[in-house]
Amino acid sequence: MLFDKLTANLKSVQEYEREPVPAAKQKNWRSFLGMYAGEHTAGTEFVIGPLFVAHGAGATDLIFGLLIGNLLAVLSWAFLCAPIAVKERITLYYKLEKICGKKLTVLYNLVNALMFCFLAGSMIAVSATAVGIPFDMPMARLSDWLPNSASWVVIVMVVGMVTTVVATLGYDQVSRFANIAAPWMILVFLAAAIAVLPELGVNSPGEFWPVAESRIWSGVPLEGQSKFTFWHVMFFAWFCNMAMHIGMADLSIFRYAKNWKSGFASAGGMFVGHYLAWLASGILYAVFLHKSQNSLEFAPGPIAYYAAGIAGACCVIIAGWTTANPTIYRAGLAVQAIIPNSKTWKVTLIVGLITTAAACFPALVMRLLDFVALYGLVLMPMGAVILIDFYVLPKLGLKSDYAQEAGIGINWAATGTWVLTLAACLFINFSFGVEIFFLGLPGWFVAVILYTGLSYMIQSFKPLNSK
Repeated sequence: MLFDKLTANLKSVQEYEREPVPAAKQKNWRSFLGMYAGEHTAGTEFVIGPLFVAHGAGATDLIFGLLIGNLLAVLSWAFLCAPIAVKERITLYYKLEKICGKKLTVLYNLVNALMFCFLAGSMIAVSATAVGIPFDMPMARLSDWLPNSASWVVIVMVVGMVTTVVATLGYDQVSRFANIAAPWMILVFLAAAIAVLPELGVNSPGEFWPVAESRIWSGVPLEGQSKFTFWHVMFFAWFCNMAMHIGMADLSIFRYAKNWKSGFASAGGMFVGHYLAWLASGILYAVFLHKSQNSLEFAPGPIAYYAAGIAGACCVIIAGWTTANPTIYRAGLAVQAIIPNSKTWKVTLIVGLITTAAACFPALVMRLLDFVALYGLVLMPMGAVILIDFYVLPKLGLKSDYAQEAGIGINWAATGTWVLTLAACLFINFSFGVEIFFLGLPGWFVAVILYTGLSYMIQSFKPLNSK
């Protein structure tokens, strides 16, 4: 009976994969505020905050780097992504199909879905570190790549199955889950950080800053970790979600918004999650390092449990879910765009299983900063393609949605832009030693110039009849 009811609910899920979202299904800004606060006050925060400590970010560099970087991220969502989303009201994948052609979009969707799977997998792994506490599960170290115990694999599988079930129920359930979880998680983050400050020698507000500079964000990286500066922090805060805003992946989310100004709701995630939560989790990790004499073991669950008990462990579990749920949902949409006649929930289920398998490898967590930067960089050129296609090409007398208009499977202007932009970024990295965290900005300008120029060349060579 329960199975029949669940099956009926899954069959009723309608995500408008190849049609505009109707007015009756559009949502106000509060829905997005809750979702972004939940998604970005989440499992990644229990990893990224401590990794800033491990990489020796200084206190001043971190505070101001996060402030500016997160502001730039909010502006990117509000002025680049959301306006196009509410005018088109279609998924990223359907929009790319119109611009790039089905064949190129298939390749993009596969890459995108795989990246989403890895990101969601890292969050399932974070939740598993808390679920494993009662079972005395061995925890991974900063240098670990492979699973270190059978208990780890089993617990990851259980957490992954629960996460996948929620994601298969569609956007409404993902959004509802995030709205319920977000306020509580924020309080646990802050309360846990405040509770452990006396262990670092902070017993009054006036004592915080000297301790922050000397014992939390000291500017000295751990053994084997690179040094982070203000610029690392700022560009990471801005570009860690590059695939979502500049890369336009959240067209699929904001197509449900009543107004483009809902893009500013991303501030709930940036300044609560990517600001306060990163600072709070950094404090928790500093206490762990102090108690363990700079141990290289890295386990968000036990760290939160030490600071806030059962509430801290539960916060880590739910935090992982609130990131993994919408990420698996996005990955399901990417794959579903390749096989449009399939049910989204079935595709999401398969994607969830792949994600869970990937979560078994601790390297996804230990190298999260590098992976997130790479993920945004790989998908960024297509965001530039969409922006130029939507705003610039019509002003140049060129056709938008060229693949659809020309009836072609591959738009070579978009293909050339994607390949040549990544090649240019690779060249800059190898030739000038520019780290991956900084490549997104010059890469975006390269993509803008390439797509504009290549589109002009191709459409001038083979013009379409005006309609």
